[in-house]
Parts: sequence; structure tokens; C-alpha cells
Amino acid sequence: MSPEEWTYLVVLLISIPIGFLFKKAGPGLKRWGAAAVGLGLTLFTCGPHTLHSLVTILGTWALIQAQPCSCHALALAWTFSYLLFFRALSLLGLPTPTPFTNAVQLLLTLKLVSLASEVQDLHLAQRKEMASGFSKGPSLGLLPDVPSLMETLSYSYCYVGIMTGPFFRYRTYLDWLEQPFPGAVPSLRPLLRRAWPAPLFGLLFLLSSHLFPLEAVREDAFYARPLPARLFYMIPVFFAFRMRFYVAWIVAECGCIAAGFGAYPVAAKARAGGGPTLHCPPPSSPEKAAALEYDYETIRNIDCYGTDFCVRVRDGMRYWNMTVQWWLAQYIYKSAPARSYVLRSAWTMLLSAYWHGLHPGYYLSFLTIPLCLAAEGRLESALRGRLGPGGQRAWDWVHWFLKMRAYDYMSMGFVLLSLGQTLRYWASIYFCIHVLALVALGLGLALGGHSPSRRKTGSQATSLAPENLREE
Repeated sequence: MSPEEWTYLVVLLISIPIGFLFKKAGPGLKRWGAAAVGLGLTLFTCGPHTLHSLVTILGTWALIQAQPCSCHALALAWTFSYLLFFRALSLLGLPTPTPFTNAVQLLLTLKLVSLASEVQDLHLAQRKEMASGFSKGPSLGLLPDVPSLMETLSYSYCYVGIMTGPFFRYRTYLDWLEQPFPGAVPSLRPLLRRAWPAPLFGLLFLLSSHLFPLEAVREDAFYARPLPARLFYMIPVFFAFRMRFYVAWIVAECGCIAAGFGAYPVAAKARAGGGPTLHCPPPSSPEKAAALEYDYETIRNIDCYGTDFCVRVRDGMRYWNMTVQWWLAQYIYKSAPARSYVLRSAWTMLLSAYWHGLHPGYYLSFLTIPLCLAAEGRLESALRGRLGPGGQRAWDWVHWFLKMRAYDYMSMGFVLLSLGQTLRYWASIYFCIHVLALVALGLGLALGGHSPSRRKTGSQATSLAPENLREE
């Protein structure tokens, strides 16, 4: 592990006992204490580069104040433009930010765009009320009022997920501050239930990265190996990649659970990133609060089982970095300048690659996803329905195997980063996934397969095992 990775791990582990300290605190101590801890961590890891996050916050707040009814698009343009400036600092002869500054900036961009959207929704709702002449009462997920500058700063620098996620909306943050009877919200048992696989994943990461180091792929000697060896190598590389993020995101979720952050009654049917989808009245007494069943789906960032064992490429996206996937679907996919699911996905993947950085490997990897989506959608709609139950099970196993190989293949661009090294590796295995996807797409078109639809495929994911074997 690099020194930066050790720092991330220490920050994540520290957030767990801090969460228990804040859980039962009052709204004021939660707001300003959590912001003080987050700002302290930012100053410690980013130093003077903390100025970038402050400039981004002040610019977004100014746009919200100036144009509250159209601030979402303005905030998206402002924060994404600042990301370009932020990543071009070395080219401009300015000091290069630390990796921690980049992590803070990424999560801050998501939060500020979401905040602007929530403020815009509030103003549009208020205008509708004024036009109709009567009040409908509070709507689900709607803010009570526009946050002040200090409230915006406290949300932005809240220590929860400040470097690794999960992403959360301002409404989720407010619900934590105003949580009725927080002592009745379970923390320890959900934390232990969530944390137990992390040590195993950590050991698997250390073992796989030691036996199959990524640096080997950068050496000329690697390309003298036989083709089967080169093909195989992407599997343990992606395995180590997954294990590293599984550990980071599970520990980050545990920090939220310790603080009771993102806890909602199960009846609210909360979604990762978005929060409750059904209104649940707050409990009126500690006894009623203790009688409720809670979950932490709002801050759930990874479904490890779903990632590894779902069948389709499109379903694998849903289970990975789940709160960010919700943000992309809500604020990028829905406003994409296209109607086709594949083209909308391509637009979303393009902006996702830009959000991650300017390295060509990001774009090569993310923009391979729409091709895989189109190929699997066309071929599945053309052939799978014609098979019997046994044939469909065999299809799903083959589909799962190819899905995992597609993600292995795409992950190489994500870890190698450079254009030359990514294309060199892909060329050494004859661009096999690109070729296979094109053949599958052509076959699906020839057989009359339909274009994939987000509505049809997003509602129910296919897995290789019964639902009761999925992780909790």
C-alpha cells in the first residue's frame, strides 16, 4: 500500500469512533462539530490547496443566490469547469494539488450540484404554490428553506464521506442533524454486520496485488509472455482493484452507521444516494422510535455480491459506487441530449470519465461500456427468450462469465491510465472484448434483437444465486 492509501485508511477508521461521539449530539454540535472535523482533515491532508474547495463552494453559493430558479445547470457548469482548471494547474505553472485535494474536490462537486438542484426544486415548488394560491404542505425530500452560506459550508466540509464517499444530499444531511431520538437508532449491530467482510477483502487485496503487481504490465518483458498469460493477468488485476474499493467503501459506510447518518425506517424504502422514496412520519416518542426497523440504504455505496455475481454489464454498474451512480442517473442521464438508452449511457459515461480525471484510460474504459450495453441488450433480446429454462440458466452463466471478462478488460484502462499503455495491453490481447462486443451486436441486429431499454432492465437485476444469498 502507498502512503496515500494508508492515510485514506486511517481517515476512514478514525471516522468510526468520531461517529459514535456525534450520534447522540444535538443539531448544533453535529453541524459545527462535524464541519470542524472535516475542515481539519482537509487542512491536514490538503494544506493550502484547501483553497480550491473554498472557491468552489463560494462560487456555487453565489450562483444559488443569484439564480435560484436555474442554479442547477449553472452549478453543474461551474463545478465541472473548475475541475478542468483544477486539473490543468501544472500546465499553468501553478502548484499541483495533492491526491487528497482531488478526492475532496470530486465529492464536493457532487454535493454542490445536488444542493443547487435541491434549491431549484424548492423555488419551483414555491412558485407553483404561489400560482395555485394554496399550500400542499411539505413534500418528500424538499428542503425547508435555502441554506445560508455558513450552512452550505457546514454541509460541504462535513467529515462524513469527505474523501471517499458515500455521496449524500443536503436533505439527508438535514435529516441527520434533526434526527428525532437518535439514541433509538441502531448503530453497533448494523456496523458489525456491515464490517465483517472488510478484513477478508483487505487480505485478499494485499495477496493479489503482491502476486500480480500492476507494474508488471508496464514492463516490456510482460509482452513476451504467451497470450493465455496476458489474457489471464487482467483478472487478478481487476480482483485487487475491487478488493481495495470494497474495503474503502465498507469502512466509509461504517463511519456513517456509527453516527446514525443515513438511517431511515425500512418503510421509507430509501435508495442509495437519493434517500427515502416514501414518506414516514417521525416517531413521537423514544419507545416508538425504538420499535421501528431501520436501514442504511441511503449511504450504501457498494453491493459486493451484486457486483461480482450479477449477470449483466448494466446491472454491474448499479451495484458499484451506488450513491455516485444515483447522482449520475439523476443529474446527468436524465438530462442527456439523446433519447436512446445506449446514447444516454454514452453521454453519462463520458461525463463520468471527465469527473474522474483527464487520463485517456478513463475515457477508453468508460466509453467501452455503451458498446457492451448495446451488444448484450441486442443479443439477449434476440436469443435468450427463445431458450428453455435450462438453456436460459446456461445463457446466464456464460453471460456472467463474459460480463466479468468485460470489466476485467475495461479496468486495465482505469488502472494503467495512459493512452499508450492501455492500447498496448489491449492490442496484446487483440482487443478481444471490443471484437466480441461488435460480433455480438452484429448478430443481435441480424436476428432482430431490440435496443436495450433502461426501464425494462433497471427494474430487476438478474443474479446467479437466490436472493436470500445476497449480502445484507
